[in-house]
Amino acid sequence: EVQLVESGGGLVQTGGSLRLSCAVSGFTFEDYTIGWFRQAPGKAREGISSISSSDGRTVYAESVKGRFTISSDNAKNTVYLQMNSLKPEDTAVYVCNAFGWGYEYWGQGTQVTVSE
Repeated sequence: EVQLVESGGGLVQTGGSLRLSCAVSGFTFEDYTIGWFRQAPGKAREGISSISSSDGRTVYAESVKGRFTISSDNAKNTVYLQMNSLKPEDTAVYVCNAFGWGYEYWGQGTQVTVSE
């Protein structure tokens, strides 16, 4: 059974930091690109970062570049999203995604709330 389980969300003040984790199981980690998306109320889902588990290449949306860092621990089948200098506009549900070989999987999401 494929599972993507996010953790690490919460409430933080403006300027604070959080680290999200996405633990994956049920498929070969190195065959997939793992990404983070977010969706705020009333807004479209936004892809914010991804990492290739095979070669470590990363991609960032302009909205988070320089503030967020994605990384992976292949031994733990886990992808992390370190979020620094958080802003109220970062408030959203953050969802982990795995894509590869024509398959796509999603986690349930974790809420991040940044207070002013």
